[in-house]
Amino acid sequence: MEIEVNDENFDKEVIEKSKQVPVLVDFWAPWCPPCRMLSPILTKIGKNFGDKLIVAKLNVDENPEKSREYGIMGIPSVKLFKNGEIIDEFVGAQPENNILRMLERNGVKNE
Repeated sequence: MEIEVNDENFDKEVIEKSKQVPVLVDFWAPWCPPCRMLSPILTKIGKNFGDKLIVAKLNVDENPEKSREYGIMGIPSVKLFKNGEIIDEFVGAQPENNILRMLERNGVKNE
């Protein structure tokens, strides 16, 4: 599943929901070429994992509060939340296999 999040609904849609299902947050911007490369990969992963994972996208230009709170210095920046906490993260476009390995390493399984 894929959702858009913002400064106002981030705590409800990411922090609270991560207590039931892992949430992968993509901090991105529309002008960023690596973000545009990564986006379809994350969308595919979100579809493939169904209700086992939420992929949330936060536009850093439109949502400076959460970007600042989570120390976003480079984009795309992707953080995996579980039980309200960041358990893993990466910066920059990554191939699908690397992201799948990260999810598996953190107990997020597509089954």
